[in-house]
Amino acid sequence: MDKKTPRRTRREESLSKERIIEAAIDILDRSGESGLTFRALSDMLATGPGAIYWHIDNKDDLLTAACDAIVARTVQAGASGAAPRDAIRALALDLFDAMEAHPWAGAALIRAGGQLPVVRVLECLGRQVQALGVPPQAQWLTVSALLHFILGVGGQNAANMQRVCGDDVARGDLLDQVAAAWSRLSPADYPFARSMAGQLRIHDDRADFLAGVDLILNGIGVIAAQA
Repeated sequence: MDKKTPRRTRREESLSKERIIEAAIDILDRSGESGLTFRALSDMLATGPGAIYWHIDNKDDLLTAACDAIVARTVQAGASGAAPRDAIRALALDLFDAMEAHPWAGAALIRAGGQLPVVRVLECLGRQVQALGVPPQAQWLTVSALLHFILGVGGQNAANMQRVCGDDVARGDLLDQVAAAWSRLSPADYPFARSMAGQLRIHDDRADFLAGVDLILNGIGVIAAQA
């Protein structure tokens, strides 16, 4: 049936796009991206694939919509009235936590490119960067640096979480294995990596992420002061 045809069945009307997206998020959280199929979605919603296709064109669109729902909640839950620097830190941490809670969303966000989930984050960061007094000619580069750091590091952490869960290996055990491998590297070729082996075992991903955000924010402060 042509999507533009106004006539719908009662079954199609009762199945909203929001219900489909929520069901997709549930499947993604439990089974990951590979578990999200229109058959699984149809079974969960007790409907036929045709009713789902009325609202969603394909799996890529569904992933983007599910990712956007997670981002929209995260953005809306952010602290209102906070100073620009604090607002950026809070948004960054909220997104990091959201990607950790929904590991599939990290990869989906990176693939979303210029689509709505990324635009939501871009808009929030951009407004705060403007409020910090960054001159117009430096705003794009500044927001891009923040955006790519947040999505890149948050997405990588989410990927690591999926790997740990998939391999059924505790995070501490995995870090011990990597640290042990680093400590055996050639001291002539990898002096820095060897020296970091001990810190790798005890580092906190969330704290490291926030420290990186602060480094960027400190640089933004310098740019704003020079304007």
